[in-house]
Amino acid sequence: MDQYTENLDAIFQSLADPTRRAVIARLGKGPASVTDLAKPFEMALPSFMKHVRQLEGSGLIRTQKHGRVRTCIIEENKFAMVDAWLKEQRTLWEARLDRLDAFAMKTMKESTK
Repeated sequence: MDQYTENLDAIFQSLADPTRRAVIARLGKGPASVTDLAKPFEMALPSFMKHVRQLEGSGLIRTQKHGRVRTCIIEENKFAMVDAWLKEQRTLWEARLDRLDAFAMKTMKESTK
């Protein structure tokens, strides 16, 4: 498996969890401390930190520690990678659907002759 595929696998695995998606959605508004990010969730801070580590490990976020406060920041370049992959998939499937549509139209015209 190449590095590109491994990166995408890690990103999609991270995004598969609703808690991590909520964290990403919140970080889309700007940096936040781990404590602030954890507030909406009914889990202990060590459990929440597992989600933060997963997101950081996949490269979707990075953290910075200032004194006792750990701040999370979204890494936009990883989302550009996902966007590029989705565009490739969209192009591929649109072409397939166009061919299927052409085949169906041709078959329908032939059957009405």
